[in-house]
Amino acid sequence: MKILNRIFILGLLATFNVSASDGMIDLKSHYSVNETTDRFVNLLKSKGVTVFAVVDHLKGAKSVNLSMNQSKVVIFGNPKLGTKIMQCDKRAAIDLPMKALIWQDNNSQTWFSYNDMKYVMERHNLACAGNVLNKVGKMLNKLSQATVK
Repeated sequence: MKILNRIFILGLLATFNVSASDGMIDLKSHYSVNETTDRFVNLLKSKGVTVFAVVDHLKGAKSVNLSMNQSKVVIFGNPKLGTKIMQCDKRAAIDLPMKALIWQDNNSQTWFSYNDMKYVMERHNLACAGNVLNKVGKMLNKLSQATVK
């Protein structure tokens, strides 16, 4: 039964151009890396989420005369929620603040990737922060879907 549920869920995710493996959720974006990043940052700010930084990996590569496809990481969070997670297990801080990776593959397709909150909960045995992580996961799912559509 468990295998059938997983097959059904993976099929459902494929319908929405979403994939999840190794604790990552990957969404196809209809926009460029820059536009997807701007859309996500603006949505975060409109919801009162702190954007700590945007790391431009392509810019870093160019600074040392290397090339790569566009890749940006948005580092963001809400200390009110993040603190509750870290109170459950301090090691969860390795995954906080949260991050979203917006990147271009070799076919010029833009992707939006982030950690699945279920993975974070299992990785750090955060059952005591399950409600908070579920809330964060739902919020991140809504914002990421709105970003890429």
